[in-house]
Amino acid sequence: MRYSHLFTQTLREAPSEAEAISHRLALRAGLIRPLAAGIFSYLPLGLRVKQKIEAIVRQEMAATDGCEVLMPVVQPSELWQESGRWQGVGPELMRLKDRSGREMCLGMTHEEAATDLARQVIRSHRQLPLSIFQVQTKFRDEPRSRGGLIRVREFTMKDAYSFHADEADLDRYYERQYRAYQNIFRRVGLAEAVIAVESDTGMMGGTQAHEFIYLNPIGEDTLLICDACGYRANRQVAVCAKEAPEAEALLPLRDVATPGCRTIADLAAFLKVPTRRTAKAVFLAGTVAGKARLVFAVVRGDCDLNETKLANAVGASDLRPATEEEIRAVGAEPGYGSPVGLSGEALVVVDDRVAGSRNLVAGANREGVHSLNVNVGRDFQPGLVTDLVAVSEGMPCPRCCAPLRSARGIEVGNIFKLGTRYSERMGATFLDEGGKARPLVMGCYGLGIDRLLACLIEAHHDDRGIVWPAAVAPFQVCIVVVNSKTPKGEAEAAEKIYQALWEAGVEALLDDRDERAGVKFNDADLIGIPLRVTIGARGLEKGCAEVKRRREEGIADVRLEDLVAHVKGEIEGRDPQMDRAGRRSCESSGVVDGRR
Repeated sequence: MRYSHLFTQTLREAPSEAEAISHRLALRAGLIRPLAAGIFSYLPLGLRVKQKIEAIVRQEMAATDGCEVLMPVVQPSELWQESGRWQGVGPELMRLKDRSGREMCLGMTHEEAATDLARQVIRSHRQLPLSIFQVQTKFRDEPRSRGGLIRVREFTMKDAYSFHADEADLDRYYERQYRAYQNIFRRVGLAEAVIAVESDTGMMGGTQAHEFIYLNPIGEDTLLICDACGYRANRQVAVCAKEAPEAEALLPLRDVATPGCRTIADLAAFLKVPTRRTAKAVFLAGTVAGKARLVFAVVRGDCDLNETKLANAVGASDLRPATEEEIRAVGAEPGYGSPVGLSGEALVVVDDRVAGSRNLVAGANREGVHSLNVNVGRDFQPGLVTDLVAVSEGMPCPRCCAPLRSARGIEVGNIFKLGTRYSERMGATFLDEGGKARPLVMGCYGLGIDRLLACLIEAHHDDRGIVWPAAVAPFQVCIVVVNSKTPKGEAEAAEKIYQALWEAGVEALLDDRDERAGVKFNDADLIGIPLRVTIGARGLEKGCAEVKRRREEGIADVRLEDLVAHVKGEIEGRDPQMDRAGRRSCESSGVVDGRR
């Protein structure tokens, strides 16, 4: 590709709304341009990087015996109604109607479509296991698109789905996908920065899930990490070690005036008790088992409620803070709420620390009054006792009790054990060895291509611009002609080198623009091509070209007759992320010789 023919434009400054480093550099380097909030067009340089990432992903998915398919973006509502997610998923699912009034949606994920394919194709246990994958456009109507490609509405995802006869076979394949993801991150240049953590199954459902997180302070995910034993989990599902409850006799329940004590801190200060001796009431409203319910969660005063744990425990969706009217309708008092003596219907869920504690202070459901010596089981019966605590930094690790450390990160991939959630609801079955129909056991595996590209920029940049790993760089070499109009033959020499590099299998960008050399050098650094070859009159007089690696400051003079071999050696020998298999993957991905 010749720069003079390249459909791109670099920027000196990024728009002020671009806050993330990856967003600013992707705009400045001419990789993307915004079309609408959370919707971007890829320009040629960005598209080449994207295609190379996709090629590596395709290779690793094929290595897990996955078969590539392509499912529609537009899906009929009937499939989502079969799975139960048409009502369960919120406004992030873009719904629409066709001209006949049939309800449709834009796929944000394809579990339903994949299950529908499986029930049409799979008949016998002899066909199992099977796995399919696609690299395809998704749409999620994000309420707050941010960070450029990190949180968008339209995005490209690799999503894979596997089908098995039993859980044991799913477990084996799950490990293969886990290793494939590690291979992908290693090959693109993120091996040291991405970690796997236990995660919430969320709207996907299933029995187990892992997220692959790129550690970065701009990430929206909070992780809890134990540096002593290696425990790692998303805060949504993280647990911690719990101290044994203090042994003490149950004391009589009695009320005490607590004027103005509407918070735990005020209450503890007024009664001169530690916050761990209080019970915190949290009222939420949502849908439980298809019915609107008020959910009354109780945690210890020194802890915070984890709403994800609560929602998973009771099977709730669309949880929101309850209104004062809703709270009073069940006989409780806002600011002084307690599960003791509720008159209306509410689902009471108690954290296991509260259930194990004795003689706590809780609200009395009257303005300005609290109850002393509240005990679970004696004074009220909870509907459910479970872990509800939001784990935070400093809490003890559940495995070794060392203090947990918190970190922020960006989710780039996830894997789920779906089990039979979708196959049972949608009738996707197979005949086992005894001829009995059984539901398929499923797994699903997602990887965000655009988000991975953004994380690569976050991980590989300096004050001059992007520093691409060679495996995913838009071009491997940028040839800079110092003066395209010089009579001393700089342009002609650069053209010969350009042709020779492409013929040797090296992807080269020839900067033949009529621009100052400084502009060309700055643009080469900004777009992050691994090697720069400079052709100037002074070097040509010595029969040499200057070669500079983007990651280094030093410049080497290389004789023209040795230049192609030197460049190939630099790419193949000094960057282990670029090998012959990597080059073949670029060729098979649709990244073509830019000279045509």
